[in-house]
Amino acid sequence: MRTEPTWRIPAGILALLFGLMVYCLAIARFVAPLFERWPALVQVPIYILLGVVWLLPLRPLMIWMETGRWR
Repeated sequence: MRTEPTWRIPAGILALLFGLMVYCLAIARFVAPLFERWPALVQVPIYILLGVVWLLPLRPLMIWMETGRWR
């Protein structure tokens, strides 16, 4: 366990926030209009899937924030 703070943690948090903002804007701008007129029961699973997909790159980012290595 490290005892000194590193620059990677604030940089990683800022990268996470920026990436999530870009992802949300891309979904709202390009993907949502494709199925906005579909029934709500069809839209719900799509939005659940899109809400979980952004979690996939978090593991490497968290590892980098803690260790400085991507793997």
